Amino acid sequence: MRLSPGIIIVAALALAGCSGGGLRELSRASAGPDEFLVLPNKPLTAPPEYNSLPTPTPGGANLVDQHPIADAAAALGGRPELYANNGVPTSDGGLLAQTSRYGVPPNTRVILAEEDAQFRKRKATLSKFRLFKVDRYEQSYKSQTIDPFTQAGALLNAGIRIPTAPPKK
Repeated sequence: MRLSPGIIIVAALALAGCSGGGLRELSRASAGPDEFLVLPNKPLTAPPEYNSLPTPTPGGANLVDQHPIADAAAALGGRPELYANNGVPTSDGGLLAQTSRYGVPPNTRVILAEEDAQFRKRKATLSKFRLFKVDRYEQSYKSQTIDPFTQAGALLNAGIRIPTAPPKK
């Protein structure tokens, strides 16, 4: 039995349309690791006294994690403790108080992740069937993006001075 070229082309297009899924089509040029994303840990060291080990804290710093800016400051004779992640700096206390004046729900990240997963699932319903690899991420989130030129124009029209207004297109 001999197949005509038309049937072969239709079958190939049908199979190509069933490939992949989701909004973001991420394909790498090579299968190897990205050497710029790898940050080696500091070597392990034994503590001076095993009886006085600190208790682990969730979200706390790891002693073997790299701190490139603090390490560079120490190497240049600076004060690396200035670059330690000690939470919110005191200079940002007023900003933190203003933004949290109505309270902060403890599960904000979880709620946002669930809402975004539902949004992506709704937008990806018809994106599973396609003939070519297309990145639909920007198309899906286009309604949620802010155009800086429109916003700057609205502020300028309202009489609000903007020292760093974006250039005209």
